[in-house]
Amino acid sequence: MADPLPLQDKILMLPSDENTTGRTLGEAELAFLTEVIRSGSLATPYGSFVKKLEQQFADLLGVKYAYACSSGSAAVHSAIATVNPEPGDEIVTTPITDMGALTPILYQGAIPVFADVESRTWNVTAETIEPCLSERTKAIIVTHLFGNPCNMNEILDLAQSRGIPVIEDCAQAFLAKHNNQLVGTIGDIGCFSLQQTKHITTGEGGIVITNNDAFARRMCLFINKAWDYDDPRPEHYFLALNYRMSELQGAVGAAQLSKLPEVIQQRCAVATQLTKKLKGLPGIETPWTNPRNIHTYWRYCLRVDDQVIPGGPVGLGESLKEKGIVSLPRYIQKPTFQYEIFREQRTFGNSRFPFTIARPEALDYSPKRFVGAFEGLKNLLVLPLNEHYTDEHVEYIASCIHQAIQNNNFSS
Repeated sequence: MADPLPLQDKILMLPSDENTTGRTLGEAELAFLTEVIRSGSLATPYGSFVKKLEQQFADLLGVKYAYACSSGSAAVHSAIATVNPEPGDEIVTTPITDMGALTPILYQGAIPVFADVESRTWNVTAETIEPCLSERTKAIIVTHLFGNPCNMNEILDLAQSRGIPVIEDCAQAFLAKHNNQLVGTIGDIGCFSLQQTKHITTGEGGIVITNNDAFARRMCLFINKAWDYDDPRPEHYFLALNYRMSELQGAVGAAQLSKLPEVIQQRCAVATQLTKKLKGLPGIETPWTNPRNIHTYWRYCLRVDDQVIPGGPVGLGESLKEKGIVSLPRYIQKPTFQYEIFREQRTFGNSRFPFTIARPEALDYSPKRFVGAFEGLKNLLVLPLNEHYTDEHVEYIASCIHQAIQNNNFSS
């Protein structure tokens, strides 16, 4: 093994995206917030900042429509409501994701059907999606996990051959690209999150985008209780919720958006540095990205071989914790279909709806069907990363990983 990097003499506190040390919040946000407060118009229908955020986001991504909403989960829910599934229709998705991307499927009376993932990227692929498709499939949701894009060309070819719309969950993948196309603009609908830890933040918040005129109308209505403020004789056209973003969030979002390209540039630079310092370490695989893709690093993920490093990602994570580096072994502790909501079908009262009208095959969660997911989670260690990391922070993280491996004699 190569000589370890120089080690820090003391524990170095890393910038955290849970507070100001790892966030780009500052004077621009304060100025816009002051403007909102002084206007007295904190609700979207009467203000200008949410509209500004929507227009600027659409311009940045080069799409016709962008609508802000109250959370990333609301964005996914709006997308699902837009494709308008019938009760019992199926939506193919990933078992490695936040629950906020799955519960909206159930709230619309549809059935999440889980596709396996590729264990190197923890993403679904056309090959894992295809066996999950049926005559009931209403949509496919692809999640660009950790900022690493799915291979969209193959997925789109498959979806278009069956006439199935594709929803992109880009909550962790702002400005990531596949074949030089921005994620979110490749499928039919793109969903983004502005939650506290994302590339840019409004605390909570979301955005949905599309180029489809009919989809745009429906998603805009869904966010607004199916009420169109611009109609001469507005109606509540269908069952929908109030998912509006407030002007306070819109003001913060508009200021944050101008910083996004620089945030992405810095995160990619940090990730490139860290990869160079960790490349070739025994038992460690640095992030793999398809050469057609640009990864924008919501987090920095390692594959840790437990045959080489005792305890695998958990063991290494414990060593890093002693140095003040809070990593996340496995990301989620188990595939989402093993959580109680799916295992016990806990939904509306004791009804178990919509599971009661699902095909048995759609509820087959046999481990043999998810080799990639189980293997991927077993080896996954999620390291923190944000745009405020300096060369010193990168050096410290790399040194601590080298030190952990050397001190525990993990290599043969």
